Amino acid sequence: MNLIQHFVNGKVFKGSSKRTSKIFNPATGEQTSEVNLASKDDVDVAVQKAKEAFIDWSNKPPVQRARVIFKFKELIEKNSDEITKIIVSEHGKVYEDAKGSLIRGLEVVEFACGIPNLLKGEFTENVGTDVDSWSVRQPLGICAGITPFNFPAMVPMWMFPISIACGNTFILKPSEKDPSCSVRLAQLFKEAGLPDGVFNVVNGDKEAVDALLTNKDVAAISFVGSTPIAKYIYENAAKNEKRVQALGGAKNHCVVMPDCDLDQAVNGLMGAAYGSAGERCMAQSVAVAVGKVGDQLVNKLSKKVELLRVGPGSDKSSEMGPLVTKEHLEKVKGYVDIGIKEGAKLVVDGRNIKLQGFEKGFFIGGCLFDYVKKNMKIYKEEIFGPVLSVVRVKDFKSAVDLVNDHEFGNGTSIYTRDGDIGRTFANKIKIGMVGINIPIPVPVAFHSFGGWKRSFFGDQHMHGPEGVRFYTKLKTITSRWPSGIRSDPEFVMPTMK
Repeated sequence: MNLIQHFVNGKVFKGSSKRTSKIFNPATGEQTSEVNLASKDDVDVAVQKAKEAFIDWSNKPPVQRARVIFKFKELIEKNSDEITKIIVSEHGKVYEDAKGSLIRGLEVVEFACGIPNLLKGEFTENVGTDVDSWSVRQPLGICAGITPFNFPAMVPMWMFPISIACGNTFILKPSEKDPSCSVRLAQLFKEAGLPDGVFNVVNGDKEAVDALLTNKDVAAISFVGSTPIAKYIYENAAKNEKRVQALGGAKNHCVVMPDCDLDQAVNGLMGAAYGSAGERCMAQSVAVAVGKVGDQLVNKLSKKVELLRVGPGSDKSSEMGPLVTKEHLEKVKGYVDIGIKEGAKLVVDGRNIKLQGFEKGFFIGGCLFDYVKKNMKIYKEEIFGPVLSVVRVKDFKSAVDLVNDHEFGNGTSIYTRDGDIGRTFANKIKIGMVGINIPIPVPVAFHSFGGWKRSFFGDQHMHGPEGVRFYTKLKTITSRWPSGIRSDPEFVMPTMK
């Protein structure tokens, strides 16, 4: 059985821990490998190597760091097919979806290539007589990322390229369900010329996470996952005096207005609800049907959901692949059972799908509920699977109130032809990322990604300008060069004269 190890200080690192976790091919249900789970001592070794590497890396001119990032970008492009297939084999995404997620991560690498410009400070001449003041942004030190299973390339690449470009060293703790992609990216970064110890991958579970949270040499933690764990990361990172950004769960609503292009809305919802088998923090899992559009919407949706091509990610004709694990498959099926008991109408039931040759795979077909109410568990909780709930409301104000009243505030969309409605929605909605006739409003790399309310804990969102601010600390210098004339001591707050 193949054993996946850590990657520390530029090479494979076995560590002292003997604990392992199984890795499966979601399409076949068969175990393909095991991954070593780090102990606290293993994490501490990685932190120490990152600490040693920080001294030289942080002192390199930004343009030299950017050249390494440029080379890394080239190597990702050159090896994109291999990386995509790794994602498919361990996560289960269909090939094109996996490739698309890699490209979205690559866009952050491209953004990080511009770090010499992004790190420029501000200068003011003569803030007072013969006194100048300027600000600079300097690296934090050792940063760490804890990432989920659903995007084994994209989400880590929201973090480490910008952090490393800013002059930090980085420790990535990927999901133990699909760690191979992270290790391969680390190997490519080394091939690009990154010095040993600057980027390290430590595989593990809660023991590794807690070791990162409590290690005094780790300056910042970035996290993407469920809300309970995001809150845990946020609280414990802050308690240990670390900077933290922790992205949590979501229940993204797509508001469908009666005046919209309904075919466009239905196609948008299909991709947003069932793409990646619903295993996206930006998945649209609630369709809000406004006014009398509900019957038409459900009729059009149900026909398309029934025709979804479900199959292994390696089959390029597949539109939706399996879920990541057997346990997660049972969890999603359990939510469908709950929805029925709660009184929602199950219009399309994908629980009993069987694929010839893949009977042991973790497959579920698309599920569609109608007449879902806001007090139902399937409405309130994040299912993280291909389950779309339709909630019917009487008017636009009721739709806005519904979205704003939910505890999560990650992403939302509206489909309408009315510019005033679109503008009002964008202005009044209490959500971090908003789409107008856009099904999945994920910001591009040179903007920043993050939600509101219980979808995000912290102050600075991920990648883009906020990512640069998160991974650097501000220093402001005020300077005077006297010509030999000595002034008397001043015992009051200095002012600029």
